[in-house]
Amino acid sequence: MALLMKFIIFTLFLFLTSCAGTKNNSEETIKDMFNMGIENLENEKYLQAQSDFKNVLIRGTGTDLGDDAQYYLGESYYRNKEYLLAISEYEKLTRKMGYSPFVEDARFKICEAYSIESPRYYHDQEYTLKALERYQEFLDDYPNSKLLDDVLSSISILREKLAKKAFETGILYMKMDEYESAKLAFQIVIDEYYDTSFLLQAQKEMVISLAKNREIDNAVTFLELNKNYLTKNNLYDEAYDMIVYMQSKIASELE
Repeated sequence: MALLMKFIIFTLFLFLTSCAGTKNNSEETIKDMFNMGIENLENEKYLQAQSDFKNVLIRGTGTDLGDDAQYYLGESYYRNKEYLLAISEYEKLTRKMGYSPFVEDARFKICEAYSIESPRYYHDQEYTLKALERYQEFLDDYPNSKLLDDVLSSISILREKLAKKAFETGILYMKMDEYESAKLAFQIVIDEYYDTSFLLQAQKEMVISLAKNREIDNAVTFLELNKNYLTKNNLYDEAYDMIVYMQSKIASELE
């Protein structure tokens, strides 16, 4: 009986030792894969890096390396200019691993990725609007971030793009003699993009569109309200001349 107990204890010891060795080997394997992923990322071998980090995620879920691999998987997509895939992976980090030290940077990269995907002003601006929304959320959550200047600069550039789209839409309607629609487009610039370089041009074109739409009193009132700014930027005379021209045209039609 004693001999049997010794045999059982010895067998159990071997089993536990074997398990511990397997666990250590597994941890070392995961660490090696992670390090290989970092090396491939730094050497711009992005596809290999993606594969390495995916393997770490599969085998290291719930570990520190697994969490880090989630960030670097997003990073490998980002550096390979696969921005929408990068956003998807960064989002997984921010949703599931909010305690990660990489969350702030991941959220910034999401903003940047949407900004990069933002097309030229004459195309649909879905990604521009998403970028602005994410930048604002970032500012709300990280008001003292070291990335603040970059965020504000990007927001300014994107707002300029949206302002240009609205302004050029107004100009197009003017060419089509669709003055009511033109007024709406210029009003969007005035109301929503007052901090962009298109504000004064939109104010001038608003006067012209009002005059051409035969709303002379409204054109005069709007021009006088914005006289100082338009005068300083040499835009007043063009707007005023259109009012005078339309007044003369209307008067001649009544004769």
